[in-house]
Amino acid sequence: MREYLLTLCITAAVTYLLTGPVRKFAIVAGAMPEIRARDVHREPTPRLGGIAMFFGLCAGLLVADHLANLNEVFAKSNEPKALLSGAALIWLIGVLDDKFEIDALIKLGGQMIAAGVMVMQGLTILWLPVPGVGSVALTQWQSTLLTVALVVITINAVNFVDGLDGLAAGMVCIASAAFFLYAYRVWVSYGIEAAAPATLFSAILMGMCLGFLPHNMHPARIFMGDSGSMLIGLVLAAGAISITGQVDPDALKLFAGSEQAAVHQTVPVYIPLLLPLTIIAVPTADLVLAIVRRTWRGQSPFAADRGHLHHRLLEIGHSHSRAVLIMYFWSALIAFGALAYSVNSASMWIVLGVVFLSAIGLLLLLLPRFTPRAPRWAEHFVPPRYRRRGAVAEAGPAMAEHAAQDGVPAEEERRAPVVVGVSGVNGATALGGRSHHPDRRKAGTSR
Repeated sequence: MREYLLTLCITAAVTYLLTGPVRKFAIVAGAMPEIRARDVHREPTPRLGGIAMFFGLCAGLLVADHLANLNEVFAKSNEPKALLSGAALIWLIGVLDDKFEIDALIKLGGQMIAAGVMVMQGLTILWLPVPGVGSVALTQWQSTLLTVALVVITINAVNFVDGLDGLAAGMVCIASAAFFLYAYRVWVSYGIEAAAPATLFSAILMGMCLGFLPHNMHPARIFMGDSGSMLIGLVLAAGAISITGQVDPDALKLFAGSEQAAVHQTVPVYIPLLLPLTIIAVPTADLVLAIVRRTWRGQSPFAADRGHLHHRLLEIGHSHSRAVLIMYFWSALIAFGALAYSVNSASMWIVLGVVFLSAIGLLLLLLPRFTPRAPRWAEHFVPPRYRRRGAVAEAGPAMAEHAAQDGVPAEEERRAPVVVGVSGVNGATALGGRSHHPDRRKAGTSR
């Protein structure tokens, strides 16, 4: 575990330290596209954040190769090299798209080629564990097609959800954390070394996302762009392919009683066709809904619009940060719920816990304007936005100055209610009418 934590920290540190220089490079290179009708940010923001994430990936693989307990992954498996080859290709395509806006079909072709490169180097699905049947061996063509399909679906699911500051990086980080715990359990508890590459990929992916998030949280100073979203989608898919198509369920029957029981025990996160639905269920649902919506309107499935789940959360009155936290909540609930079910599928407490947390999530969706207030004894320990009106009014200029430093004006507590959709309320600035006068405020401000 210490080696994985070291790899994660090195990856996060390299990504974090490189993101600042990459931002300056993106501004100089002109990778700051004009604000489009479907965008929710108000200021032109540089892209190319995937450059820092890619070098973080390279740093993580390099460090792992020199650690005593992890270099066996590189010696006994060609999967890290396959991942790096596919990641370099998809990253290069994303960088070109961030700068020149290449066609969607060209990107789709590049995604398929990147997946094919990984297949050629051995990162592919060899068999499928089917409940009640056992392991089903796949032919070369079947394994290739299934692997390419899983990679393309995962990449586009992550790319589609990348619409709010910090959303894609946070959701993928949550999914990779759940997947890391599962893969680590298969490797350490069951002693299956074939699960080691997937464990390593998940740790590196967490480091990439954690290192980039401080620069990408609202208000974002830089976007990951397609170079980042497609990259982390490919790494997530690579981990799924590695542990699903390479680990033989026969190795688990000593612990589950039989091969059929082992397959049934690991259904929630083990079948690759279901993996995108359990690990990244929210972006996958968003992807499916977007395709259906656009096709129903007679548009291309790749045509951009403002109908994604995060856009709808803003429309019903949630602020930018609150919408992101709600998406985090649902991602964590689904990913860790599937993880808990794979550990003990017979426990009714897991089902009841998931149902209870789902009810809380639905309640949060129905209360877009609710702002929790801290008790009076705790008002000095929370931001001004969570304090009572009297406490803010009695504090005087010092409180106002402190509130301004936190990004919340003191007079915000005394504002009159405004209808949803009016600029300035609950993130609705991105949905209301834009001013016809040029906005001369500095880039990086939220309003």
